[in-house]
Amino acid sequence: MHALKKNRPLRRVTLAAATTVTGVVLLLSLKPHTPPVPVRASSSASQPSSTPSAGSSGESSGSSGGTKTAETRTVTGDTVQTRWGPVKVRITMRNGTITDVTAVTHPSDNPRDQEINSYALPQLRREALAAQNAQIDSVSGATYTSDGYKQSLQSALDSAGL
Repeated sequence: MHALKKNRPLRRVTLAAATTVTGVVLLLSLKPHTPPVPVRASSSASQPSSTPSAGSSGESSGSSGGTKTAETRTVTGDTVQTRWGPVKVRITMRNGTITDVTAVTHPSDNPRDQEINSYALPQLRREALAAQNAQIDSVSGATYTSDGYKQSLQSALDSAGL
């Protein structure tokens, strides 16, 4: 005969109570998914600024080659508030081509954030430079940061008129 079929109601009650408590604890530990929300920065932070190529801040790749016909623009996207912290991206463009993407602000409050972003941000940068738009893949393990990065990147591209 099975142990629970015996005439021991206290054992069944204890097992049922433990199962119920475990289920409630697991249910309460679930956290809802909240998409990142863009936060409007001050108007001066998101406005594009134009500088000649010789006066660039060193963020653009390549050399100036001595001519000043190419114009380098730096545009900062909106700050996007994610679950783990704000994300803000700055792009540098030359002749309508993205030459550099920098994460100005990103979650870095604890060692885990720093570990995740040490591999996620360079990968997001490479993909943005290759795609030349914000249609890039999210990095596994850094979904919230990836979503915020893409939204801020799109904001910067929109401000630049691309």
